[in-house]
Amino acid sequence: MLWLKSFHIVMVVSWFAGLFYLPRIFVNLAMETHEAAYDRLLLMARKLYRFVTPIMWLTLATGIWLWLAYFPFNMNWMWAKLTLVAGLVGYHHVCKGLLRAFEARQNLKSHIWFRWFNEIPVIVLLVVVLLVVLKPF
Repeated sequence: MLWLKSFHIVMVVSWFAGLFYLPRIFVNLAMETHEAAYDRLLLMARKLYRFVTPIMWLTLATGIWLWLAYFPFNMNWMWAKLTLVAGLVGYHHVCKGLLRAFEARQNLKSHIWFRWFNEIPVIVLLVVVLLVVLKPF
């Protein structure tokens, strides 16, 4: 099970790396005025999203496996963590919608909005780590 836990941690770190970087690309896309640079950033965003999506699924699969193997279902901190993970999956899919808007050249949000949007996974990561380490309830 330590192998599974190690693999899960690597997948979590990789998924978060994508969730941190993709909205940062969106910040740059929202500010870009040159067509060639916009297209290059768009290509980067597409490739990153396609790369990170299977990592999300591996994170979820290994997390569920660990949950079923280790944790009883009456741990309230785990339910709070799972709620935050569900929110991250939603965030991941919102990123897909935002990417589609950039692809269609129909983004209406400012780079400042994307800077704030980019902070959401940071806050979620902080809370999840605190829940897992402290197990406060």
